[in-house]
Amino acid sequence: MASENPDVVVVAPVVENGESSNGKEEQLESELSKKLVIGDSDGVSFEVEEPVARQFQIVAHMIEDDCAGKTIPIANVTGNILSKAIQYCEKHVEEEGGEFMKPHEKDMDMVFQLILAANYLSIKGFLDLTCRTAANYIKDKKPEEVRKIFNIENDFTPEEEAEILKENEWPFQ
Repeated sequence: MASENPDVVVVAPVVENGESSNGKEEQLESELSKKLVIGDSDGVSFEVEEPVARQFQIVAHMIEDDCAGKTIPIANVTGNILSKAIQYCEKHVEEEGGEFMKPHEKDMDMVFQLILAANYLSIKGFLDLTCRTAANYIKDKKPEEVRKIFNIENDFTPEEEAEILKENEWPFQ
């Protein structure tokens, strides 16, 4: 799928053997006929199908309020992160659920950027997934490890920390 504008990145749904992955090719084809251009903070534009773009609540509101111009600007999200958000939305349009990020792709810095983008774009399912990914990453880690991951300074003295642990023994048994 080529775009006439060289500065536009075309992102299209994945099709296998001429059919969409959930067997609703005709329905998707009619729903996906209108394309929108979404611009990121880096100046790169992505051409996406309208149902995919509408999953970004910020874009859906712009369309409903008739504020969507030739290119819909997403000023607070970089191209790399916007591309991941679009990939998630395309997968969500075609099939519900499923794992989005492969285990080897779970770079926590990127996950945190994706959380911020999902929140900014109001993509609830994507926000839930990225937050769940971060939660699973810190699951069963010691407080010191979590502080290091999130760059949190420990503002408790050793005495205060010992007192808190004593008061809340039951979760640590």
